[in-house]
Amino acid sequence: MNQNSSKINMSKVIFYIITISYALIAIMPFIWSFYSSFRTPEDVNKINISFKNLSMMNYKYIFTNLPIGRYYLNSVIVAAIVTVGNLLINSMAGYAFARLEFAGKDIMFMIVLGIMMIPGQVLMVPTFVMLSKLNWLNSFRGLTIPFLFSSFYIFMMRQFFMSIPKDLEEAAFIDGMSRGGIFFKIALPLVKPALSTQAIGLFIGNWNAFLWPSLIATKKEWFTLPVGLGDLEFRYFSFQNQVMAGTMCLTIPIIIMFLVLQKYIIENSTTSGMK
Repeated sequence: MNQNSSKINMSKVIFYIITISYALIAIMPFIWSFYSSFRTPEDVNKINISFKNLSMMNYKYIFTNLPIGRYYLNSVIVAAIVTVGNLLINSMAGYAFARLEFAGKDIMFMIVLGIMMIPGQVLMVPTFVMLSKLNWLNSFRGLTIPFLFSSFYIFMMRQFFMSIPKDLEEAAFIDGMSRGGIFFKIALPLVKPALSTQAIGLFIGNWNAFLWPSLIATKKEWFTLPVGLGDLEFRYFSFQNQVMAGTMCLTIPIIIMFLVLQKYIIENSTTSGMK
């Protein structure tokens, strides 16, 4: 018995060593970027670690020489609109595929699955041409409307809604609740983990998006934060300390959001709803 216990304890020790080692390896680039954001141009490329010449000069440069406030505002507006729009549209579409019966339902669902298999690069040129003809370049419409739904998250929400017992909805129907009331008051609260996971993925993806915003926003007043920092890097590529400071400005809001919402990811939707 003691031998089995010692084997179990040893396996736990090995597991924790591997896990902690991987975590340290994964977090080291972030720690080094954070440290480099306080270094001088002369020290930023040196391997040695020194805390003598650290200062806030890089952050001061970012906030005084770049329209960082405008970049932040654009990023917040774009990420918020796309995230909220996706949460609503994907959830409603997923619920419709899971619970409603209508003509062409199976065909439409196959189309949604088919869209998942099309690489985004294939759609870049036709989407850009369409936005250009609509005069949606350099506008929030062009930065948000084409991205207000996701076929992957529609599929994910459908699977979550299908896991909800139908008895709950049938009981609500008997009590006289409408389909809309059931969706917003019963179905959505039961899939909070899915909504939180979707919100984190969408917000991070749009907050860090570079390719599409750089194509749609050609004027600096429409730059999002990644595009603005990319412009800084291309113009001042030798000043890596300033780029690192800008990277920290980009990363910190994501860390805060993840810390706030991470508890919902590990919750079981049906169990938490039944409670």
